[in-house]
Amino acid sequence: MKKIMLDNKKQKLQVAALENGTVIDHIPSEKLFTVVSMLGLEHMTNNITIGFNLHSEKLGKKGIIKIADKFFSDVDINRIAVVAPHVKLAIIRNYEVVEKREVGLPDELNGIAKCSNPVCVTNNEPMPTRFHVVNKELCLLRCHYCEKEQRREDIEIIK
Repeated sequence: MKKIMLDNKKQKLQVAALENGTVIDHIPSEKLFTVVSMLGLEHMTNNITIGFNLHSEKLGKKGIIKIADKFFSDVDINRIAVVAPHVKLAIIRNYEVVEKREVGLPDELNGIAKCSNPVCVTNNEPMPTRFHVVNKELCLLRCHYCEKEQRREDIEIIK
């Protein structure tokens, strides 16, 4: 009887499982709040669980975000890939994982990053940016219009 009561208490202390929604896992801890801000999670009314500085065999420390009843567009997922490559994305429906994948950079990014070249046409005309991903591991991008290259640490994400 005592063991059953302890097990029930432990279950109540744990974060509830998602019925439907998205889990973003294996976020480097130093990038967690960048991802939160980039996705605008602070403005959502959905149930959101954020884990920070959790133990990870691969990363040492990691972050995780669980968002109820929210599924992200490819544009949002590509934005995550720019700042936090190799995160794991799980789509949950009816308490079951229906899709699980590692987020990676596509070959091209459109309207996600700002060109760092002040004379680039995208900084002087009302038009979306377009970058070719030259190196996915280093996140090296080349502007389609002015051919200026940028590394991950120099990339400014368009809000």
